[in-house]
Amino acid sequence: MHFDLVDLSLFRHVVEAGSITHGANRANLALAAASHRIRSMEASLGAALLTRARLGVTPTPAGRTLLAHARQILGSVERLQGDLAAFAGGAAGQIRVLSNTNALTEFLPEVLSAYLALHPGVSVDIEERLSDEIVGLVAEGAADLGLVAGTVETGSLATYPFRSDRFVLVVAADHPLAARASVPFAEVLGHDLVGLDRASALTRFLAAKAGRSGQPLRLRVQLRGFDAVCRLVECRVGLGIVPETTARRAARTMAIAIVALEDPWAVRDLTICLRDLAALPPFAQDFVAHLRAPQA
Repeated sequence: MHFDLVDLSLFRHVVEAGSITHGANRANLALAAASHRIRSMEASLGAALLTRARLGVTPTPAGRTLLAHARQILGSVERLQGDLAAFAGGAAGQIRVLSNTNALTEFLPEVLSAYLALHPGVSVDIEERLSDEIVGLVAEGAADLGLVAGTVETGSLATYPFRSDRFVLVVAADHPLAARASVPFAEVLGHDLVGLDRASALTRFLAAKAGRSGQPLRLRVQLRGFDAVCRLVECRVGLGIVPETTARRAARTMAIAIVALEDPWAVRDLTICLRDLAALPPFAQDFVAHLRAPQA
């Protein structure tokens, strides 16, 4: 049985993506080459590593064992690269980050800009997920760190405060709700909404909250960014739920009103979670330090 680092990296990407096609894309391999490598790994082992279904792939018991070892080996290689990079004149490597929608859109861009300017040899791979999904994946070793809502249970993971924000309702300036100081989410569900696409962590979160109240999430338009949501709200297409930081920035140039949401989950203390800070490569530890630094 012989697996090289490319095999292990590909297998990790395939399992985390739930698809050989998407895993091949993440590993920068052609689909045919990726499929051949997976089949060769299974032939070498003499057992199936993946269960293949119409909607994707999942690891078999043997695949889960291989995944755990692959993450450990690849993590060690990444730390080795980081430790030796100092002797080559600078840090080099990749940091894998999982983030919820709020942290990703409102706070990460500025932190990333400052960090990457100081570390030209480092790349950061960011994927948007729900907070509870992030905790599980970080605990499994699927990412170096996660940015999650402070209300989520993080178990044995180490945590550090990141930022604070809250979700608010934005409405057109002349909408009847514009005169309200606050409104419960259940009342918002009686209106058409403008939001992010259904795959986004925030839309899935809001849909779950709506489902618990027995009402559908009436998404009339789905967009890719909060600023675009505010623009369509201004044009009276529907109501929007966005971070307060976004809403206040948009309100400077758009005819929208900001209405507080009364639900406790609207307040968002964002938290950094990771397995072991000391086990991260030096450049990744430096990234965590950048995340923890106070806002200017």
